[in-house]
This record gives sequence, C-alpha cells and structure tokens, in this order.
Amino acid sequence: MAATTYEHLKLHTTPEKFYVEACDDGADDVLTIDRVSTEVTLSVKKDVPPSAVTRPIFGILGTIHLVAGNYLIVITKKTKIGEFFNHVIWKATDFDILSYKKTMLHLTDIQLQDNKTFLAMINHVLNVDGFYFSTTYDLTHTLQRLSNTSPEFQEMSLLERADQRFVWNGHLLRELSAQPEVHRFALPVLHGFITMHSCSINGKYFDWILISRRSCFRAGVRYYVRGIDSEGHAANFVETEQIVHYNGSRASFVQTRGSVPVFWSQRPNLKYKPLPQINKVANHMDGFQRHFDSQVIIYGKQVILNLVNQKGSEKPLEQTFATMVSSLGSEMIRYIAFDFHKECKNMRWDRLSILLDKVAEMQDEFSYFLVDSAGKVVTNQEGVFRSNCMDCLDRTNVIQSLLARRSLQAQLQRLGVLHVGQKLEEQDEFEKIYKNGWADNANACAKQYAGTGALKTDFTRTGKRTQLGLIMDGWNSLVRYYRNNFSDGFRQDSIDLFLGNYSVDELESHSPLSVPKDWKFLALPVIMVVAFSMCIICLLMAGDTWTETLAYVLFWAVASIGTFFIILYNGKDFVDAPRLVQKEKID
Repeated sequence: MAATTYEHLKLHTTPEKFYVEACDDGADDVLTIDRVSTEVTLSVKKDVPPSAVTRPIFGILGTIHLVAGNYLIVITKKTKIGEFFNHVIWKATDFDILSYKKTMLHLTDIQLQDNKTFLAMINHVLNVDGFYFSTTYDLTHTLQRLSNTSPEFQEMSLLERADQRFVWNGHLLRELSAQPEVHRFALPVLHGFITMHSCSINGKYFDWILISRRSCFRAGVRYYVRGIDSEGHAANFVETEQIVHYNGSRASFVQTRGSVPVFWSQRPNLKYKPLPQINKVANHMDGFQRHFDSQVIIYGKQVILNLVNQKGSEKPLEQTFATMVSSLGSEMIRYIAFDFHKECKNMRWDRLSILLDKVAEMQDEFSYFLVDSAGKVVTNQEGVFRSNCMDCLDRTNVIQSLLARRSLQAQLQRLGVLHVGQKLEEQDEFEKIYKNGWADNANACAKQYAGTGALKTDFTRTGKRTQLGLIMDGWNSLVRYYRNNFSDGFRQDSIDLFLGNYSVDELESHSPLSVPKDWKFLALPVIMVVAFSMCIICLLMAGDTWTETLAYVLFWAVASIGTFFIILYNGKDFVDAPRLVQKEKID
C-alpha cells in the first residue's frame, strides 16, 4: 500500500504551526508546518495542542511563496466523479489559501498591492474547472504504462511515480517531495477532464471512461503560448485516453494533441486573427527532434494529423510542419495534412470519412491496449495519432472523437459486448452518452486554453451541424476575442506563477506588476469614446440648421473612426500582455 496518500485529513491551526492530521484507520501521522521557520516535520497525534482550531480538509495542494511570505493551499471541497477499478476518483471543487504570517504589517503599500494581485492570480488558476485526484490510484499514467512497471515502481509513493508532465501541483509540492517520509500527505493533482459512465449494450454492462491529461510543460493561454520550447515541449499538449472496463477486462485507446512543434507565435493585437509568425532565426530542427524523440519513446509510432488550412495565414505552418517531418526522415513518423475547413465547407461534415478511411489501416496497425480479467496483456497499442489544428481544440476534438469511436467499436466487439455486424452508431442510448462525453471534454480543454467552451460541439453531440450550433460558435468566438485581447495577460501570469515559471522575490526593487502603461493605452480609448459620444449627442440634439448639425456629426464621427484605426494600428499596445515571464520565455 505504499502508492497511496492519506484520504481523511484534519487541519489544526495555531498561531505558531499548522498540523495536518491523518485520520485514516490506524494512522498516527501528523504533518507539522512551522509558520515561522517554514520547517516541515512528521509528528504524531499527541503533539497537536488541544487549543488548535480544527477543520476537515481533503488534501494538501502544496505551498507557495508570495510577497507576504509562504502560503499553504488545501482542498476544502471535493466531488466524487466515479470509481475506477475500485479506486475512487475525485474532482477538487474548492480550495483555501492560508498565510503562514499572522500579520501584514511588515509590508509596504506597494508590497500589499502586489501580494493581493499574486493571490488573485493563484485563485484564478484554482477557479478554472478541471482539477482531479485519487488517493489510491495513479491518474497520471495510461493503463498501458502502468502495466509495464517494475516491483520497485509499485512501491513508490504516488508523487514519486507520477508522470511529471501531468502533475499540475508539482511546483507547489516541491518542499514535501524533498522529504520521502511525508509523501503520504503529498497529493498529485491532474488538470484536464475526466468522465465515467456505467453503460449497457445488449444487456451487458460496462464502464466507459474518458481522461484528458493536460501537460504542465509549456502551459498557458491561447495566443501567448504557441509552438514548442527549447526542450521540445509543445503548447496545449493533452494526452487523451478512452477506457472500457467489462467483466474484469480493460481496454484503452490513447491519442495526443499539441501545437505545431516549431518555434512560432501569434501575439494578440486586436485583430480577430493575428498573423502567425514563424521564427526565422531559431533552430527548428533541434526542438522538433527533441519533441518527437520523446513522443516516440513514450507512445511509439506517430501519425500526425495536421488539420490547419492549406491556404491563407495558416498555410506557412502546414508547409513548415511537412518540411520538418520530411527533413527528419524518421520511419516512426507519418504526416497527413487534411484541410478540415476546406473539406467540410458548406456543412459537409460527412466528408470527414475521407480522413477516417485514409488512416483506417494505420489505426488497425496501432491497435489498442487490452488486458484480460486475469491480468494478462492481450494487445499493446503500438503508436498514437497526434492531432493538431491552430489551437488544438475544436477541429482536433472532432477528429479525436471519431477515431476513438472506431477503436471502441473494435474493442466492444472483441469483448463480446457488440454482436457481429452491430454498429455503435445504432446504440442510441450509448451514443448519447458517448457524444456528450466527448463534447464535454472539448469544452473543458477549450475553457482551460482559450477561455471559452469549444466550437463545433453541436456536431460532436448530435453528429451534425446545426444553425443553433453556428450561433453558439459565433458567441464563443466573440468571447474568445475579448478574453484573448483584454484578459489573457493576467491568465498567463497566473499560470506561470502557479507552475513556478515565475518565483516571487519580495526583495526585488522593481515589481514587474508596476510596469506603467503607455500614454496611448490610457488616452486613445478615452478620446474614441468621447468622440463617439459627441457624435451621438449631436444627432440627438439636432436643431433647425441641419447643415451645422451635420458638420458637427461628421467632425466627431471622423474623430472617433480615426482614433479607432489608430488603436487598431497600434493594437499590441492595447492588449493585456503578460508581465511576469519575459517574452523570450513565452515565444
């Protein structure tokens, strides 16, 4: 039972210390945190003072250092998602951030304001839906990876054995991870999406599970994190695993998504779609090879499904990706370009079958992971489909759901759930569960990266595009535009702080949060609003002399329109840009 963390906890608070008591059966451990020295030690229940204020908690997310000093972050509410092979899976739904310091009198006014902003950033990340955990099961690994482990691995704590790509509180747990004796208090938390359903086809009951694991390497928001970094980590990289559990047998099918793995950026500048910029001086092959070397080691053969447009602003990215694959010359990597928007224009979504037919033989070759009720591995998945569009959200999710259905069809037939000749599409009750599950997955991934729900989910839910779906896509696109331009800098800073890409130094003489705005940022929007308002006022207060009124209206209209175009031309000066991590680290 080494690979478990304590499930039942109580937090006892005194002015000098935090005591986290393990309340599992037979446990006597207490994690003690000194609020003055910040020292972490292991003690026993009799060491907890009777005077301590006590409350239940459901896990320790970790600790973080801000301007005011250290803070302890704990999980205060959780929701049961379901049971995973007799292991309970939880979603963390509420948190508390507790200061080690008893007073803030040691801070200046500027430091107080900075500390308040940093706390708002941490709270922002915690309020993004999608933090999952289990105290008894390793959620960060696929079934196939877990089946191919050593006895030593099985004896490791959940924190030690976790895939660090998917431990979103890894930075927050760094102090606990350095002390193995307290690892049972260290709870690895996944960010992404999990859904579980008990389903029935032909009177045979099985569990259908979908897990998306969002990487914490090169994590961020839509327009500020694109491409790859020097280590080969791709932006918006997500590993999605679909699992079936029937009569003790388990089957899984894994896919990945990630940004076009070259050095490119797409900075917001108030335009609806900023022009993608490919770095002209970077060594693309170095990062590209690092990326695919790691992908091949982890997943085996790669089939790249590049869904971007093959004309317009997206065309250079498609061409660069194809050239890089050709230059790498690896037999383990195949490249397929499919212009999603061109092929499916005029709502011809039936044409997605062109791509599915093209990759069918490759998917059969890759197979899926299957282990029988005796624990014997029957088949392994020999490779993955790595899908991408520009954001790796909407188009990507549609294709992934179709590939996953095809794999599920084969799995359920092999397990004896589906009869020979039966199609999943004909199982109305299960189809509804399946489509809604994948649409919910799309929405979760989109909210975490782009700030809104996904586009095209009407197709995922119903199998066809609808007029209402088009209207909702338009609304989500508008919300994305606003957030990408006017709030994503704060969102990016929040993620960088949470993941440890930026560390707070209270002795820093110049706070990165106090960067003054350019005069244009303050003046031009005011001028535009005043000019537009005067134009309306002149129209409403029109007198007898229409010639004079028209002259005033034209003057203010020209002033407002002219100011608008000046703002648009200087768009990059008006967007909400990140302040904590230097541009070179993000691009």
